[in-house]
Parts: sequence; C-alpha cells; structure tokens
Amino acid sequence: MNKHVIIKIREYASIFVFGLCLMVQSAAQAQEIDILIKGGHVIDPKNNINSVMDVAIKDGKIYRVAANIPATSSKRTVDAKGLYVSPGFIDMHTHVFAGAQEPGFTGFGITNGFGSVVPDDFTFRSGVTTVVDAGSAGWRDFHQFKKQTIDNSQTRVLAFISMAGHGMLGTVHAQDTTDMNPVTTAFIMKEYPDIIVGIKAHHYQGNDFGPVDRAIATGRLTNKPIMVDFGSSTPKLSIEELFMKHFRPGDIFTHTFSGNAASAVTPNGREPIVDGNNKVKPFIFEAQKQGRIFDTGHGGGAFVWSTAINALKQGFYPNTISTDLYRNSRNAGMKDMANVMSKFLNMGMSVQDVILRSTWNPAKVIQHTELGHLSVGAEADVAVFNIREGKFGFMDARGSVFNGTKKLEAELTLRAGRVAWDLNGLSGPQWDAVSR
Repeated sequence: MNKHVIIKIREYASIFVFGLCLMVQSAAQAQEIDILIKGGHVIDPKNNINSVMDVAIKDGKIYRVAANIPATSSKRTVDAKGLYVSPGFIDMHTHVFAGAQEPGFTGFGITNGFGSVVPDDFTFRSGVTTVVDAGSAGWRDFHQFKKQTIDNSQTRVLAFISMAGHGMLGTVHAQDTTDMNPVTTAFIMKEYPDIIVGIKAHHYQGNDFGPVDRAIATGRLTNKPIMVDFGSSTPKLSIEELFMKHFRPGDIFTHTFSGNAASAVTPNGREPIVDGNNKVKPFIFEAQKQGRIFDTGHGGGAFVWSTAINALKQGFYPNTISTDLYRNSRNAGMKDMANVMSKFLNMGMSVQDVILRSTWNPAKVIQHTELGHLSVGAEADVAVFNIREGKFGFMDARGSVFNGTKKLEAELTLRAGRVAWDLNGLSGPQWDAVSR
C-alpha cells in the first residue's frame, strides 16, 4: 500500500477517534442531571411556587426548578404528571429514642424504650425526611441518643432536649425539678448546636411554672425556643398566663387541639384553646399574632375533632402540623404524618396551607432555614404525593370519626437526592428493559 495512503488513513482514523471522544463527552455532559421529576404540580411555599414544573436534582442537591426541562438532560426521569411535588415534610414532634430499656412509670418507655419508634420505619413512607424528637432525651442521656439513633438514621433527626435530666423516663422524673439544670442542659446543647433545636418542658403536675421558666432560662443561654406540653398539670395551669407572661416570640405550645371545655378526657390536664361554646378564646389569636407558635402534636390523646374543626372554622390555624409519633399514637387515630395532613385537608385547609405548615413553617420555627424548600443548592429532600379522592374515615383521640373525601398518600420520597421510598415504582426502569 502507498505510504501516503497509509498516512492519510491514520489521519482519518485519528480524526474519527477524536470525534467519537467528543461525542461521548458531549453525551455525558448532556446528561448532567441525576434525577428529573417531571410534570408534577410543585408546591414550594418559601419560593412562592404553586404550578406545574420540573425539579432537577444533581449530586444530592436541587439543581433547577423550571418548566419543560428536557428529559434528555437527565440520567433518570420520574413521570410525576397528576401528582404533587414539595419539599420533604418536617415532622416537628416525634419520639424516636427507641431501645430496650425497662418501661418507665408511664407504662411504656419513651427514653431508650419500647414506646419510641425507629425513625426510618415510619418517615419516608409518609413523605417525611426530617423529624424532630420532642424531649425523649435529657442532658444525662443525650449522648447515647445521638450515638444510638441520630448517627444511625437515614432520616434527618433533630431534637428538643428535655428539661428533665432523665428525659421522658416517666412521670416521677418529670416532677424532679432538682434535675432540671439550665446550665448543664445548655452545655449539652452547645455541644450539638446543629442537632438540638430547643428545650422541652413536659408532664409536670405541679401548679406552677417552674419547669417552664427553667426551660426559658436555658433558651436564653442558647438562643433557642422552648416547647411546652401541659398534659398533666393538676390543677390546670393558665395558658393565657403561659403565653402572655412567660413565652417569648418563637416559643411553642404543642397539643394545640387537645380536649375542650366540656371534655372529661383530661379534667385535670391541659386548658383547652376553646371555651364551653367551642369558641376560640380571644387571647389565643393575640398570642399567635405576637409570635407564639401553636403546634399540632396529634399524638394518641391530644387531638379532638370538636376543638380542631371549630377552631379552623373560626380562622385559627396551627403554625405547624406534627404527629407526636410514638408506638401508641402510631397504632391509634394519629397513624402517620400523611394521615394527620389529610385531616387538615378534609377540615377545609388548602393543599398549599397544609404543605406550608409541614415544610417551611417548621423549618423556620426550629431555626433550620436550610430545610423545607426547593431552592437551588438546597439538599434534595423531596416528597412526591397523590391526593386520593374517595370515602375515608379519620379518628381523633376519643375514637370519634370524621368522614372525609381526600387522603394524602406519599408516592416517592427522596432524601438528599436518594430514593428512600417508592410506593409504585415511579423511579425504576421496567423489568424487561434491564433483564435481557
């Protein structure tokens, strides 16, 4: 073969190989998105998004939110047409310090006991990507809680630390004010500033505000809010006094819809937010206006239809929607975050308002504003959900049933860009495309 011909063949071959490399590189660059959630109705209250859009995810972060992002730019595309897409839900009141410790004086163990639940078993299937433990651990055992639960969960686990040193070990320990040390509690909080979001005062039976004031003292030392549960005070403590004379803006009252004035469920427990005629007490509106936070905290015994329905009809909405997730509530009327959110939908709250109180609002309350939204660069915690139409029954803490027509159901949950829950296989390829 002619020498010049051979040289030309080599030149053409080099050009061909170079061109092929460019094509491969170009194709790789074209697929710059890891996951594209396409055609869903995106609700992102923080960014005022409420329309059909696509959500692009790359390297575990939100890469882009826009209409008509080409599917060719993504390695994997999820068809979300007819579904809703939102930030992953934040459940601000849970108990996830599960363990095998002997049951406490309450009959079940919340602190390292059987009463708490393992977070990953109950979060993603409801669209929840972040939970906040509500005081299961105190300063004596928070290190164990972190090592045992927080460090071993795919769910993001944050926490209110109990004002009681022993945490929620039982009723007796909740009365021991000598174990409620603001300085020691603040010391532990400063050790974990990104994990501990506030302080929990709970289940105190005395007719005084001692634990609340100790919690507030701790809050002042750490610049963190407190959460208060008046579930067992005997006699009832005045919630007006709590809100107007003790609470600071940003402090949290949980179990907002627990009981009413005519209720015999908690005769010596928590003063309700409504009067004997189921009218919301005027100071409740004023307290909320002044920045006091009202959290749902449904639980196994802290949500009554007559209180919730009448309050919403009068224009009083909770700031945050939460479950008070633990073993007993999970198997009672509460069930899970999606079920609690469904209750508010059926009471007349809009989808947008429900999502706001389950994402951006709790993120602000716990001072973690990097969460609860789909801003570019934010960690890709995403909930894709359906709102089913039909006939559904929803139970409160008394076993009373409210019949509704809407039920929120999590289809797909992403935690940091990774598929953590996929109810109907939205994110996977068809079997016959990969089994040949």
